[in-house]
Amino acid sequence: MTKDLIAAIDAAKAAGKHAKRNFGKLREAHISMKDRNDFVTTVDKKCEELAARAIRKKFPEDSIQGEEGTLETGSSGRKWVIDPLDGTTNFIHSLPTFSVSIALIDSDNDIRVGAIYHPSAKELFTAERGKGAYLNNRRIKVTRNFRTFNLLLATGFPYKIQEQVDQYLALFKDFLLDSSGIRRPGSAAIDLAYTACGRFDGFWELGLNAWDMAAGALMVREAGGLVTDFDGNNHYLSKGHIVASNGKIHPWMLEKVQRHFPLEPNNS
Repeated sequence: MTKDLIAAIDAAKAAGKHAKRNFGKLREAHISMKDRNDFVTTVDKKCEELAARAIRKKFPEDSIQGEEGTLETGSSGRKWVIDPLDGTTNFIHSLPTFSVSIALIDSDNDIRVGAIYHPSAKELFTAERGKGAYLNNRRIKVTRNFRTFNLLLATGFPYKIQEQVDQYLALFKDFLLDSSGIRRPGSAAIDLAYTACGRFDGFWELGLNAWDMAAGALMVREAGGLVTDFDGNNHYLSKGHIVASNGKIHPWMLEKVQRHFPLEPNNS
């Protein structure tokens, strides 16, 4: 295990332990609204502080970007992206599906390591570029399903992109009628981790940020799956639209996605 991955794990666990200690204890005064349907709690902020501190201690020369405002510029060309509490709405409502997601992006904009900690389930997902993906130190792989009637998919609702709701619902219906079911846990990081370990066959979502996706995208790839943007390219971190799958169903998923979200002109 490299120093990079150890740092990611330490940061994820430091934040996750704090979140678990405070689970179910929030009061109204601890919650504020960043934007419509976008909440932050004092726990999110403290988790980010703990994660950033753990990384800074080992790599003071690296940049750090966190969802809740941490932005530190380093000289190394490497950047850590932190989602300190992915699934804040679940956390506020005492639903135990939330996670901490930590990833390191190198100077070539490739994801080097990732760690996703689901403290309620005591599950730690990890991945390192070229070295596979793991759940609690056990190697994980994506599914081999390709028959649509057997597929279990996951998604997230575009609650911050209201003008695209009709398109999204049409796509949701398309997938719903051509699969065995769709789940919406409420944490994109967990959705991606579950796709990597074979609990889901595929996942799609729009309107995400790099900290939501980076660690989980690496896990899916290292578990043998495919990850693209809606156009089938590798720009999901910048575009915020992602399709992740076991690989076998990726063309099928992209065909449906592009039916409702057509290719951008420069990609057609």
